[in-house]
Amino acid sequence: MNGTARHILIVGAGHAGGVAAATLRQAGFAGAVTLIGSEPYPPHERPPLSKELLAGAIPVEKTFLKPLAFYAENGIAFRPGETATAIDRAARRVELANGETVPYDLLLLTTGARARRLALPGADDRRVVYLRDIRDSLALRERLTGGPRIVVVGAGFIGLEAAAVARKRGAAVTVVEVQPAPLQRVCPTEIGDFMAALHRRNGVELRTGVALTAIEPDGDAVVLRTADGNAIAADVVLAGIGAQPNIELAQAAGLAVEDGVVTDEFGRTNDPHVFAAGDVTRHYNPLLGRKLRLEAWQNAQNQAIAVAKVMAGGDQPYAEVPWFWTDQYDVNLQIAGAPERWGTLVWRGGTGDKAFTVFGIEDGRPVAAITMNNGRDMRPARELIARRRTVDLARLADPKVKLQDLARES
Repeated sequence: MNGTARHILIVGAGHAGGVAAATLRQAGFAGAVTLIGSEPYPPHERPPLSKELLAGAIPVEKTFLKPLAFYAENGIAFRPGETATAIDRAARRVELANGETVPYDLLLLTTGARARRLALPGADDRRVVYLRDIRDSLALRERLTGGPRIVVVGAGFIGLEAAAVARKRGAAVTVVEVQPAPLQRVCPTEIGDFMAALHRRNGVELRTGVALTAIEPDGDAVVLRTADGNAIAADVVLAGIGAQPNIELAQAAGLAVEDGVVTDEFGRTNDPHVFAAGDVTRHYNPLLGRKLRLEAWQNAQNQAIAVAKVMAGGDQPYAEVPWFWTDQYDVNLQIAGAPERWGTLVWRGGTGDKAFTVFGIEDGRPVAAITMNNGRDMRPARELIARRRTVDLARLADPKVKLQDLARES
């Protein structure tokens, strides 16, 4: 089927969509390629939006995957600022908001995710902002001038990265998190406590175990009310409470969805002519033996590459150990794996050290790893996880034993 496709249509021109379009050409697909996206910018990386771009360290163009001219030069019809509104699977065509229909032989959905909104009275106040696209980053950057009071709701990756940048730009920063420690969704409590201490040392007021009940206007500012009866004043409120996949287009077309568009390890949906990649997917990972949805640079990049190659006629699945990273102040934190829970921990070093590595163990097997300022351990750690074999835990805990040696032995 793939070898006879004349036109591949990609809906969603973020990181995954842009990478997929370029990969189709690199893989030798000679048919027509159309890339449609709602945003006015060409495909770009999102990590800089809460780091270098927010800090003013790079221009917008540095976030682009390719120069704008790349798409025309490679025969890719790039159509920014256009929104798909419906998929007619029987006729194999996509309807656009402007009334046009675009036919396809194969369709790739890379519609990504959007920032989850606060469900609080007063959350629609103009001083409540989100950080998901370039426009959000530029708007927040402007509001960080002059030493404002900023309250960050949510101590996940986005919230903590933005808090670090805001502190460096002179803002007074308060982070409010309902969980007892930061990063509870992806890290063990010990790592959350380490990150909490890091932010407090850098002047962030971090309030954990705190639930908000309302946001009220107060002149040119707002007041956030908490469940314990306290109030927090803010000039800007940044909500970083996660993301939700943009599944509406797929769901309305009758594609299987489950907190994401459901795909197999090749990116195929339940329609043989429709594929999906990136943040929008709940895909099967053969290394982990289960389905999962990821919101990460690595997944947006590498799953898009793998799926595009399949659409161009290849037969290799997307099978990688998930990998995440964040830079905050002088700390680089990397995470491998996506454990459903953190059980037994094996430490190489400890949170009192400048650099350390910790593994999550299940049935004697490494299933996840975290490196703190210790990035050289990440590659062998991912190899250990991918092998899905038991290891000698005493040797794993011994920093004198090289992880590369353990990875070769397992």
